[in-house]
Amino acid sequence: MYHFSVRTIILSGIFLALIIIFTHVLAIQTPFIRIGFGFLPLAIYAAAYGPLAGSILGAVSDILGCILFTPGLYFPGFTISSFCSGAIYGFCFYNKSITIKRTAVAFTVSFIIVDMLLNTIWLSILYQKAVFAFAFSRFIKGLIFMPINIFLFYTIYKTLDKTIKKYRNLN
Repeated sequence: MYHFSVRTIILSGIFLALIIIFTHVLAIQTPFIRIGFGFLPLAIYAAAYGPLAGSILGAVSDILGCILFTPGLYFPGFTISSFCSGAIYGFCFYNKSITIKRTAVAFTVSFIIVDMLLNTIWLSILYQKAVFAFAFSRFIKGLIFMPINIFLFYTIYKTLDKTIKKYRNLN
């Protein structure tokens, strides 16, 4: 259950800042593909606070990131995608034992639903191009980066696991 304490609000702000920085500042972006690590703080936050909190933080981070770093280029479809990512991570990780298998399943589900389905649809709407033109390059990117993303999340989460549980239980 998500509790609105001062500590939770501060941690939410820190994770919000990390998501925006990893997504918009420390990322490589083309019109069709973004290589960044904004998924890490979102997945860790959703694992600690659950699917509702994760989905809200995902949506808020997308809106604020667009306002701050790409003014005039906001598209609500990507906010829906960020919302879904936070929900998927929360459902897969919250109050569950984090294993490599669970991590792989969560990232695969997120890849299929968010990256391959939703984001490809949003890009085809924005650029009026054939879905296949986006889907193929996004699929290749996913095949390359999914093992890296799984390893990074699992390693970082396991390193922070005790700290996350400590702060979550203090609320």
